[in-house]
Parts: sequence; C-alpha cells; structure tokens
Amino acid sequence: MQIVSISSLKGGVGKSSVVLGLASAALEARIPTLVVDLDPHGDASTGLGVHARSGKDVGSVLRRPRRGALGAVATASPWAQHPITPETPVATAREWAPDASARSRRPVLDVAPGSAASSHLDHAAFRPRDLRRLETALRGLDRYELVLVDCPPTLSALTRMAWAASHKVLSVAEPSLFSVAGTQRTMSALAQFEGSRVWAVPEAGVVVNRVQDSSPEQQHRLRELRELFGPLVVDPVLPDVSVVQRAQGAAWPVHRWPGSEAEDLARRFSTVLEGLTR
Repeated sequence: MQIVSISSLKGGVGKSSVVLGLASAALEARIPTLVVDLDPHGDASTGLGVHARSGKDVGSVLRRPRRGALGAVATASPWAQHPITPETPVATAREWAPDASARSRRPVLDVAPGSAASSHLDHAAFRPRDLRRLETALRGLDRYELVLVDCPPTLSALTRMAWAASHKVLSVAEPSLFSVAGTQRTMSALAQFEGSRVWAVPEAGVVVNRVQDSSPEQQHRLRELRELFGPLVVDPVLPDVSVVQRAQGAAWPVHRWPGSEAEDLARRFSTVLEGLTR
C-alpha cells in the first residue's frame, strides 16, 4: 500500500481538485484506492459523492485510533458505478481501458469522509504520539494499493500526521506570486519535518495546477517554480480548464467526462499517477 499526501500551505490552489483527478486516474487504472479526507471542509468527499455521517468520519476515528480503524468508515464512492458517458468518443474509451491484468479487477474507490469533526486536530500544538494516529488507523488495510490523503491548507497536527504516514508528499502550487511563496513555505516545512529523522518522507514533489499557457505572468511564475524546485516539479502541469468545475459539480470522474478538454486533462492526471506509482 502506497500512501500519498496532497498538501499546500496556501488555500485556493485546487488541492482537492488534484486529489479528485488522481482518484479518477486510479479508478480508470483499476488501482484499489482509498481517499482519506483530512480537511475539515470535506471538499474531496463531496466531489466523490460521499457525505459523512455522525461518528462515521475521519475525525471521529482519529480521536481514538485503532489499527485499521479507517476501514470501518470507508464508504464506496458512486464514481465506481459511473459508466463512460454515451457522449464519450469510442477511441477515448479504448485508449483509457486498463490492461488485461487490471481489467478483471472490480473497481474500488472508497472514501474515508471528512467533516468538521476533525477540527479538534487542526491546530499547531501536538504531542509526538499524535503523529501516529493516521498511520495506526491505516495499518493493515491491505485491500488498498493506493491511499490519497487530502490535507488541510494549514501546518496543523492533521497535516503533520498525514506526512508522518506518507511515502510521498505532493505540494500543489499555482503559477502565481503568492502561490510560489506558499509552495516555498510548504517545502521548507516539509524539510524541517524530515529533519527530525523520525518522520522522514521518502519522496516529495510539486504539482503545478491551473496553468494558463496564454498568460505571460503565469509562464514567468512557472519558470520560477522550475528554478526553485528543479526536478521536484512534476510533469505534466495541469491546465486551467472549465471542465474541472463541470465534472466536480456533477460529482463525476474526469476520465469519464466527454470532450477533448476532459480527455487531455485525464491524460495528464494518468501520467502524474503513473509517476507516483512507479
């Protein structure tokens, strides 16, 4: 099981959108996946068509975590039942079909839903043992090959416990002045976290989201990100396209949304996922 946290210390950069895109790619590749929504806003859960019930959410589990406890609140996303829409070109459906070994698998995309119940851990103060809460709650859930953790946009105990449990951390950035600064804060905080020698994260990267090719300012900031973080910047970048909002509004995976815009975005997310699971 590989655990990947998607993080940013600046809100509004589309962090949850990246989680949803990667979840869509994993579903299409038939990789058994669990999305853990640590953000008290629960946006990833909403986008995946799952709503927390009282006592059946991440926050409730993390109060007194036990081995594998997230399995008890994991809920199947309706995405796994969505067919490819009739409007989707046949070529697109063939192109994104999984290989023969994966085709026989039943699609698995579950969600450990987020809610305001996790706010009790969304603060800076923490004890070292707090950082083991998520790791403990995930331990033994071998039915999943991939876990995607949507972190809150704060350097809180929630974010740190996600990093502590993760094999990889992706920092989401936009090509804008404030987001570049926010990415520097995220990566610096991650480096300090790794400096403890107890909670070192094996790999980290920067996913650049909402890129407008026609914007000279954005292209300048994209070059700046590449200069700052070099090979940590993930290719391909993700474009700023309206299909993201349309698919999310329908709680529908982008890989099964019709049109060339969705096809290009789906291809990019699949490439990013392939790099993560390599």
